[in-house]
Amino acid sequence: MNRIMNKTVSVTGAGSIVGRAAARDLMNSLIKVLIKFGILTEDLDYHLIRAAMVIIFFFFGYQKWFAYEVERLIPYISNGPLIFWLYPAFGMRGATLFLGVSEWTFGTLLFLGFWNKKPGVLGALGSSVTFILTVTIIPFMPDGWDAAAGGFPAMTGNVPFLMKDVVLFAASVYLLKQDVTRVSSPAKQKRESSEVVLSH
Repeated sequence: MNRIMNKTVSVTGAGSIVGRAAARDLMNSLIKVLIKFGILTEDLDYHLIRAAMVIIFFFFGYQKWFAYEVERLIPYISNGPLIFWLYPAFGMRGATLFLGVSEWTFGTLLFLGFWNKKPGVLGALGSSVTFILTVTIIPFMPDGWDAAAGGFPAMTGNVPFLMKDVVLFAASVYLLKQDVTRVSSPAKQKRESSEVVLSH
């Protein structure tokens, strides 16, 4: 019996060692491929996040020009503790247009941030405020947690849509930090400008 147990242990041990080595080799190969594809390119993540935010602001701003979005925004604006005032101030259509203009403004500033970090700072600041305003709606959204599933944290209704804004807020803060760092470091900004000129 002891012989059988010893053989089983040795086979299992050898198999796990071989399995770990294979997994390590596979991971190393994957890392090499990602490096070849430029995943370590300086500022790749920074530029991708900026581009993603510009695209998001373009599409979300574009929606606001149409009547269907006026109706869709009612539960969000009505229950937003920091944006409920938009309806008394601008009316339903005006509030939606105000949001659309704001989103296109912040998106444009973020886009300009590809070349000039100062408008990028303003765009990222506006973006951060935007998503603070929308994330604060979550606790006040009626029927946001499914009672049949035990309530919180079982999201339902409009809450899942708002949850994406937690990530968008984090992306906005990341861009804000990066742009402020670049504006406050003139030597780095000068080097970046010369690189842009040389690339043209």
